[in-house]
Order: sequence, then structure tokens, then C-alpha cells
Amino acid sequence: MTVDTTSVVIVENEPDLASLYTTWLEETYDVEMASDGETARAVIDGTIDVVLFDRRIPGLSGEALLTMLQERDLECRVAMITAVEPTFDIIEAAVDDYLVKPVSKDELLRIVEQLVLRSSYDEQLQQFFALASTKALFDAEKTAAERKSSDEYARLQDQLAVCRVRVEETMTELFDQGCYRRLYQDLTCEPTP
Repeated sequence: MTVDTTSVVIVENEPDLASLYTTWLEETYDVEMASDGETARAVIDGTIDVVLFDRRIPGLSGEALLTMLQERDLECRVAMITAVEPTFDIIEAAVDDYLVKPVSKDELLRIVEQLVLRSSYDEQLQQFFALASTKALFDAEKTAAERKSSDEYARLQDQLAVCRVRVEETMTELFDQGCYRRLYQDLTCEPTP
């Protein structure tokens, strides 16, 4: 993989799907495939920027993959792409996004682009977008009654509200300190007054 190009690992046990996803992404990204747990463990290292994985992988469950990423302290963005209908247990999972198969080329390109962009954000914004993506998923996939009866969904809403307040406080502080004006001046090479 080249240093300048974003690296993506696709962990998918269906060879046709893995090849299709690779074809869609390889014009823009360095892409590697893993069809089972052993291969995934071997190719996922500190140089990987994005991991796209199925929830059910031979030799390595999606949950075990997430645990491995956390144990290795990798700073890659992670999206689950699976035919498994989302359940509220993924709220606690360390995923940045969750797509339900079938996935179109546009959806796949959009999600990888968003994950790459999110990796440039600080940890506070990364957490905010991960929580907001999870909430949007459940808003689209679950009924209002299912969401209302879920303690996990209620905790998600609380976490998102707290995170939103922190992000807003940080932005206010940056505006108050004039950081954005100075950044704009640096980017446009305008002299500082």
C-alpha cells in the first residue's frame, strides 16, 4: 500500500461481494480483502485507515474483530456492512457506521469518504458522528415503539445530547478565542491584524 493513499480493508466472506466492493473502491483507495478471521488478523495493522466488515465472518465474529481493533489500539474508522438487521446491542459496539446489505456503489463510496473525513476530526467530533450515525440508523430501521421501549436507545440519546453540548461548547470557545479567524487567515495567507 502506498503511504499517500487511504487504505481500506474489506472483511467479507462472500467472494463475489468482496470483489465487487474492491472494484468500486480501488480507483480511489488501496484496498485489501480478508475472507476469514485469520486473514483479517494478518492484514489489519496500524497502516489501515478504514475497515469495512460483515458481522458474521468465519473464524472471527464482528464483535471479536472490534475487540481486536481496540486491543491493538488502532486508530482506523470502522463500518459494519451486513445483512443482519441492526439490534440495539450495536450501540455499545465501537463502530463508526452500520450499513444493511444490499449496499450500492454510491452508498459504499459515500460511507468510506465520510469515514476518511471523520478520521481527520478530533476524538470529540468522531464520537459525536458515531453516535449520530447510530441514532439515524435506528430512527430509520426501528419503529417509534421499539425505540421508546429500548433502554439502550434511551442511553444513546442521552450520550448524543451530552456529546452535542460538549461539541457546541468547544465551538463557542474556539469562536470566542478567534481561532477560526486565525485559521482562515493562515489558509488564505492573509496577514494577521
